[in-house]
Amino acid sequence: MTLIEHLEELRRRLLFCVAAVTVGTAVAFAFHDPILALLLRPLPAQAGALGNLGGGHRIAVTGVGEAFAVVLKLSLAAGMALATPVWLYHLCAFVAPALRGRERRYALPFALLGAALFVTGLGVGFVTLRYPITWLLSFSERSFVEIITADNYFTFVAYFLLAFGLTFELPLVLTGLVVMGIVSPDTLRTHRASILVGLWTASCFITPGADPYSPLILGVTFTVLFFVSTGLIRFVGPVSRLEAIQITSPGVLAGSGGAVERAG
Repeated sequence: MTLIEHLEELRRRLLFCVAAVTVGTAVAFAFHDPILALLLRPLPAQAGALGNLGGGHRIAVTGVGEAFAVVLKLSLAAGMALATPVWLYHLCAFVAPALRGRERRYALPFALLGAALFVTGLGVGFVTLRYPITWLLSFSERSFVEIITADNYFTFVAYFLLAFGLTFELPLVLTGLVVMGIVSPDTLRTHRASILVGLWTASCFITPGADPYSPLILGVTFTVLFFVSTGLIRFVGPVSRLEAIQITSPGVLAGSGGAVERAG
């Protein structure tokens, strides 16, 4: 395919992805009340601006259009999540012709595994969310009155859930580095203690809450995911020396085909 044909294909696939996100956003906007109720669950009922008026949770807004803007942002985020299978499919279909045999074999499983790990991370993050919120709201409560606004609260929730979602991509990242020959399994085994100390240190800074529970949960998660990564690496296996040459420098392999054949 020529460059123009590649760009045309990219434009066509992007249009499909945008259409899928638009449909997902419309569906999420139509059901925004249950989504808001779900995300407001971790917020304690005694928070200053939160009440059970009319039989449901309500949270304060500070502007005329803030409620609509918050719902629109949440609907867009939910629409992107709902459209994940569509844009993952088009991403794999677009890059598949450029991949070699081994890379192509693992492209779709890695994409599906990444989506599953990210969703799992969101679920764990949502369960953990109540701990930092409760701790932060109870901090020096004798001196401060918390007035929680919708934009402030949902921004905090988004960053917290995103941190957990990205954290759960650790097995995929480590396995990808080993498969591409950038990191060797022996290096991970030799420096396992240092890696775990680094991950536990990172868990103290990744979560936006200052409570002691979130870093602990995230540190345990990091440890479990690291050992899951080592098991996944043993199952997949690193690239061979010949495959590494193919991935990093195809021209070198083509120019030294006779030498490779004689070495074989």
